[in-house]
Amino acid sequence: QVQLVESGGGLVQAGDSLRLSCAASGRTFSVSHFVMGWFRQAPGKEREFVAAINWSGLRTTYADAVKGRFTISRDNAKITVYLQMNSLTPEDTAVYYCAADSSGNYGNPKYDFWGQGTQVTVSS
Repeated sequence: QVQLVESGGGLVQAGDSLRLSCAASGRTFSVSHFVMGWFRQAPGKEREFVAAINWSGLRTTYADAVKGRFTISRDNAKITVYLQMNSLTPEDTAVYYCAADSSGNYGNPKYDFWGQGTQVTVSS
């Protein structure tokens, strides 16, 4: 089993920045090979994809809504994934979830481990 714990959320103003972290524990010797992703869910909306990163960190994918503003990265030595969020807008308000795909299939990840989420609220 792998446990994922997000942190770094909070209340900020439009235009501010936040960095979310996702720390893994448990079967951590394998996590460095996992595809890692960030998702978010706003009130009354379905959960949506935000960003993904492959095991080496050399491949990243972003949702159009965050492209150019958010950056996903990982530190395999610390078994931690980050989401740097800049130029935040009220539309970014959501619970942000970290997820891990143990198959390592970047082209078609099936995220089988999820964190509990961290709230990000952006005021106008």
